[in-house]
Amino acid sequence: MTQRICPKHVKYRAIWISDVHLGTKHSQVGKLLEFLRETECEHLYIVGDFIDGWQLRRKWYWADDYNVLIQKLLRKNRKKTRVTFITGNHDEFLEKFLGINFGTVRLVERTVHTAANGKRYLVLHGHQFDGLMHFNRLLDRFGSALYDRILDLNVWINRIRRNLGFGYWSFASYVKLKAKSAMKYVTDYEESMIQFSRKSGMDGVICGHIHRPEIRPVGDVLYMNCGDWVENCTALVEDYDGNIRLIRFHESDVHSPGRGEGTHDAGDRDEPDVPAAGASRGGRAGGFESDPQPAGIL
Repeated sequence: MTQRICPKHVKYRAIWISDVHLGTKHSQVGKLLEFLRETECEHLYIVGDFIDGWQLRRKWYWADDYNVLIQKLLRKNRKKTRVTFITGNHDEFLEKFLGINFGTVRLVERTVHTAANGKRYLVLHGHQFDGLMHFNRLLDRFGSALYDRILDLNVWINRIRRNLGFGYWSFASYVKLKAKSAMKYVTDYEESMIQFSRKSGMDGVICGHIHRPEIRPVGDVLYMNCGDWVENCTALVEDYDGNIRLIRFHESDVHSPGRGEGTHDAGDRDEPDVPAAGASRGGRAGGFESDPQPAGIL
């Protein structure tokens, strides 16, 4: 059974987030900021597609709270959180800087995380194993544009659901679940990731890319996908015993942490976030929902 918790402040050994897609109007930056304020960690992995270079090339969009988010990440890095930035397909323009450290922020294509219990996990975005992307780049970008239109509809559906008193429901995930070809694509992608991590001698793989949060053991390998901050608002977290679980950060009035002014980030107590003028996205605080069971499409 899913357990909902609403902590004032939680410390983890490591946190993985993926697919924030800054530059798109559907990026849930407000909720991600709430999550980062309510958590602290020693290792923070940004597992690709943090910035959506594809969208920014088509049409420039940069909200004020994007700057607040970047300031938050840099502030955490100054307060002893080791930040590792992994490139994805949407922020591939950063690949020319691979191997360069920006202060103590590492920019890499992939890395290996050693958990507290000694297990080793391959961490990468995962687009390298996306057959569609290698087959037809134009088709991949068309799919990205179509996904954006589905998310537009998703916003209106959930606005109506909130007015009727219902909780959040991902129409985009429902469409993917019903599309047999999409499910085969997801299955092939996951299988490729699992096989590669097994051949690499890893205990598991941590990835993003397909916006499907999940923890699933496959034989001797643990497949983990951090999800996204566009529709699912999820992250992977490791405790100090080396256990990794999936966190869902939901929009909920009932399960709101009730954070007042300032921040619960221990590293920020002397440096509170300063919202930029006009920043309005993110709205209400969220709530934590930990899901130790394998998670399917929301």
